[in-house]
Amino acid sequence: MLAPMTYLIIKAAISGILIALASEVARRQPGIGALIASLPLVSVIGMIWLWRDTQDATRLADHAQATLWFVIPSLPMFVLIPILLRRGMGFWPALALGCALTVVLYLLTLWAARAAGIKL
Repeated sequence: MLAPMTYLIIKAAISGILIALASEVARRQPGIGALIASLPLVSVIGMIWLWRDTQDATRLADHAQATLWFVIPSLPMFVLIPILLRRGMGFWPALALGCALTVVLYLLTLWAARAAGIKL
């Protein structure tokens, strides 16, 4: 059995390598980099780590369902950022506005889910 800190470092390294791979591929071929980035790798890896750590099917099912609900409000960010960049806005302000939009939509999602009796 791995020591907790060693396990954490391995998880972080594997996750970081996948992010680095997507960005390196995107430098050469933006479409393929976008395909790699759009894969639900973080979600799948998160589910693998959660399963390995807990072996709790209910917790994993709750996690997967909540992930679905949080993916939906994150999608408009990928519409807003390219629009802003193509209109001449700098990268950092466009990214900040895209992230701010996502936070607002996350909060609305939490409110709507709570009102509908959905536990996230």
